[in-house]
Amino acid sequence: MAVRPLHPPRFDVTVALAGLLGGLLLWGFGLGVRPGSDPIVLFGGRWALLVPLGVTACCELLRRTAPRTALAAGTLALAADTMTQGSIATIVMYTDLMYAAVVYGSPATARRLPWITGVLTLAGMLVPYAVWRVPEALLIGLVVGAVTFAPASTGLIVRNHRDAADAARLQAEQTALLAEMDRVQAVTAERSRMARELHDLVANHLSAIAIHSTAALSLDDPGTSRDALTVIRENSVQGLSEMRRLIGILRDGAGDREPAATPTLDGLGALVDNARANGLDVTLDAEPGGVPAPVELAAYRIVQESLTNALKHAAPGRVAVSLRRSPEALEIRVTSPCGDRDGPRAPGSGAGLVGMRERAALLDGFFEAGPEAGPEGTLWVVRATLPVTDVEQGEA
Repeated sequence: MAVRPLHPPRFDVTVALAGLLGGLLLWGFGLGVRPGSDPIVLFGGRWALLVPLGVTACCELLRRTAPRTALAAGTLALAADTMTQGSIATIVMYTDLMYAAVVYGSPATARRLPWITGVLTLAGMLVPYAVWRVPEALLIGLVVGAVTFAPASTGLIVRNHRDAADAARLQAEQTALLAEMDRVQAVTAERSRMARELHDLVANHLSAIAIHSTAALSLDDPGTSRDALTVIRENSVQGLSEMRRLIGILRDGAGDREPAATPTLDGLGALVDNARANGLDVTLDAEPGGVPAPVELAAYRIVQESLTNALKHAAPGRVAVSLRRSPEALEIRVTSPCGDRDGPRAPGSGAGLVGMRERAALLDGFFEAGPEAGPEGTLWVVRATLPVTDVEQGEA
């Protein structure tokens, strides 16, 4: 229900003035509901009916701010009006007070008034007929129904329509809010996905470029510098190619540019060969078996990022990559020597670890990375467990 205004709205003031002026006009012409000789008229003077008229007009000012109070006072004024010659304007304004009490009153008032007025209407028909036994007695009930039950029923219909419209509008607003939240979440998820893809596609090449360019600048050896520049050129060309393909995915109407094929675990050999070309001593022990495409992509990217981190941060020594497929999950383990390295190293931002953890979390998997003491010294160990059962069921 809408909040009630603190002051009478302009429309209510207009209704009150119109009712009062209409009643005064009828009074000026000497028009009343009953003749002064009617036995029910206790106050037959012309001035007597102005009091109920004025009270009812004042009640119209409260039709929205205090509808129950206005109806109670209006009922007393209508009762007093029946003891005078009566005014049509007073009766008409009372029907509006009944209507407003249902439309603007509390839900309990809106439910009870149609029942109460309906009972009064039946009583107004049956009791006089039982007493006088004439058909004309039924007209009393009809008049009571026209003054009370009809406006109360009309108000209930209007209120129900307004409540239904308010509920539909609220539901539409909630639906729009949920749609906006879904859109924001989808945009955020897509931005995170593209950030991971961009990092995984380019970071490996840029890290190799940074390390070998530092080596070329720090060593006064033409052969070493030439080898470093060769690696730099290869990685820059590959990185540029990956960037162009990624831009082709992002840009609408990218012409004849086709998006890069999704990497698979079959490409781990080429990935390891590239890491070896960049100076890493890598061993690969992979028995992945058949895994779903989302798991395959996540595993490839985790291995790729682990090799990139080893290239940037690992001490000299062997980097071991191992993949094992169990009935429930794909186990990934990448180890590299942990310690200070003598050669140049590329700075890290920590985004790679975040990306690997996000990839595992998206598949409801497990990921951890950190130093671990072993027989060969301290190693940096990356572990990931990617479930395959749930993903296979989802794809099915």
